[in-house]
Amino acid sequence: MGTTARERLAGLLNDSEPTGSFSAELLAPARLLQLEVAGVGPVNLPVRAPMAKKLIALARSAMFGRGEETLTDTSVRDTWELTPDQFTLGGLGWTALLDGALEHFRDELGLPRTARLRAEPHSMLVYGKGQFFLPHQDSEKHDDMVGTLVVSLPSAHTGGELVIDHDGETRAYRASKEELTLLAFYADCRHQVTPVRSGYRVALTFNLLAVTEPPAPATGPATELAHCLTEHFTTPATSRYGGRDLGTPNRLVFLLDHEYTQRGLNWRRLKGADAERAALVRAAAEQAGCDAVLALAEVKETWDAEPSGSDPWDHYDYYEDEDEDETPDDYQLHSLIDDEITLGWWTSPDGNGGEPITLHVPDHEVCATTPSRDLEPYQSEYEGYMGNYGNTLDRWYRRAAVVVWPLDRAFAARAEAGSQWALHELRDRIEAGDVEGARVAAESLAPFWKKTATQPGLLGAALDVAAGLDVAGTAVMLLEPFRVETLAQEHAGGLAAVAGRYGEQRTRNVIDGWFGPGRHYATDRYEWIDRLPGLCGALRAAGAPEVARLLATRTWHWMAGELQSWTTTARTELRQPQLEMLSSPLVRLLEAAADTLRDEITTALREYRDTVLECLMPALRSAHPRRPAGLDAVARDCAKRLGAIVARPLRDEDDWSIGWTGCRCDLCDTLGTFLRSRSRRIFEWPLAKEGRRHVHTQIDSAGLPVRHQTRREGRPYTLVLTKTDALFTRAKNARQQAVTDLAWLTSTWGTTHRR
Repeated sequence: MGTTARERLAGLLNDSEPTGSFSAELLAPARLLQLEVAGVGPVNLPVRAPMAKKLIALARSAMFGRGEETLTDTSVRDTWELTPDQFTLGGLGWTALLDGALEHFRDELGLPRTARLRAEPHSMLVYGKGQFFLPHQDSEKHDDMVGTLVVSLPSAHTGGELVIDHDGETRAYRASKEELTLLAFYADCRHQVTPVRSGYRVALTFNLLAVTEPPAPATGPATELAHCLTEHFTTPATSRYGGRDLGTPNRLVFLLDHEYTQRGLNWRRLKGADAERAALVRAAAEQAGCDAVLALAEVKETWDAEPSGSDPWDHYDYYEDEDEDETPDDYQLHSLIDDEITLGWWTSPDGNGGEPITLHVPDHEVCATTPSRDLEPYQSEYEGYMGNYGNTLDRWYRRAAVVVWPLDRAFAARAEAGSQWALHELRDRIEAGDVEGARVAAESLAPFWKKTATQPGLLGAALDVAAGLDVAGTAVMLLEPFRVETLAQEHAGGLAAVAGRYGEQRTRNVIDGWFGPGRHYATDRYEWIDRLPGLCGALRAAGAPEVARLLATRTWHWMAGELQSWTTTARTELRQPQLEMLSSPLVRLLEAAADTLRDEITTALREYRDTVLECLMPALRSAHPRRPAGLDAVARDCAKRLGAIVARPLRDEDDWSIGWTGCRCDLCDTLGTFLRSRSRRIFEWPLAKEGRRHVHTQIDSAGLPVRHQTRREGRPYTLVLTKTDALFTRAKNARQQAVTDLAWLTSTWGTTHRR
């Protein structure tokens, strides 16, 4: 099989890799720096112990960043820190030394020759015996920050090495006892300071800032890359594990090697080989008629793996005792099982600003010169052998990327990642009079819109665009993915405009879709119904009473299904809380409904079995004293039901009969015969395992007052069924509750009942 265009593109970019390193060191005479500290005066070099102690007396415990927090924790970072306003750097040779060192580090780190580095003082650090800083990454404290510069002052000490890791390579640097030691490294490198064993380690730290213009790539490589891009976007892709045609790719995502933050991701501030490669891809994209943006990617890889040095047959002993706390440090990676790449943020095509996005990138749109497995993951999780699965290692990486798409597919490429941008762009085109252009662009969303239009706050814009397009099919496509719970009073005008444009039937279809299966969580639906009266009122005020009727009717259809389901649930502990939760939504629906629907609802409620009281009585209590329309009829029906319950004769003390109908199988017929018996309380039933399981299920699902136990003697075992006293207490409690509820109804709602 021949190589794909994206594979050839990665190969070309790999050949273009410039010389450069993730860290670089420079030694300089100590006499070139004159250092003064407020409260101490001049600091002579090398730094002696008495001077170090004076510096510590003026310092504070050093802090560090974790996410958005700034913390002090000596178990993570144990050192003393002075701030830049406490010290002054000077000397006849310092400026020339620093300027020359910055040019040296620019070249050693592989930054473009057009880059100009600047060192911004950050802190002065003093490490005494036993002090250290655990592995970490420096936060980018400035938009132009690309790295860190450490100037270690000469002093007599042991330990305190600065250890830097990147791409699986580790370098350890030890400060000179007589000279200045200047060390620069990229901000995304993990590094640590090992514990000082004796003496004092004193260092100045600087933020390395870069101002640059991207280098102009050679014409030849960019032209070859442009040919690869054209081929990539015109050749149908195939799936990784088969020959299935996936269509032509919508984009190409080239993964860079370094990590960046949102504020640090800029064409002018790329690091090392990233700068040269990104410039080549950008130039090639321009030649090929494509856009190029920078993005931040989250990469997850799942590998078939095992701890290094383990016996491949060890997993057959997985049932033996193991040390659960044992975590291997290294693994042998065998084969890649799966990978996921998600873009979470990208710059705008014009380079001004950026936006958060969510875009899952398929493997046939990705290429890289450095595989993720060669980089250092920020998180790893190993799953040992578990009998029929396991020996897998999940690794997560943060990488930057150059994302390229053809200009003629630019709208769809951006829209798939950011629905909000797409809707605002369509609305802007409609308002500018380019309705036809908006229609064409909107139609390009169809292949992916259902899975991307899930961001909050989009419905208002979607309604505006749908009404403005004046194309029914496209409008329905734009509105279809939303849930009814996203519809609020503020959307009444937009929904009224859509209904006026496309008619009642299409509006009904859209609303039915919003209520579709799998489109809600119960609590979300209840909270939405609580706002329904205001929404329906706003729709009527906007001249769309038929839309208010559609919403209220569809809400009742949903609620009727819920009531039917829960009123026929036998087990009280499951049924009662669910019906009570429906009580407040029922009241709000009656408030939102017009007269015709309200009458339909109150009529339908009379057809449910008496368990509906567990919804209706809480509804009446919550609605008093407002007494919304329709609830008087509900109160009268409840009074009638309660009166009938109170009037029922009490069960005879010797009547143990239980009315029940099972699934009509032979086992259920036998069980039913026992249950219907007035005198028989215990039934000993020799029954095989599957039969016992079926009977257990029938009793539990129906909530029958029958205890079931298995006597494990003989073959088959004997199932012992015993009717319990709950048969009597349930009826007694139900009657007492009915008496209490009826008294409250009579005094509060003025209802009466007929026997």
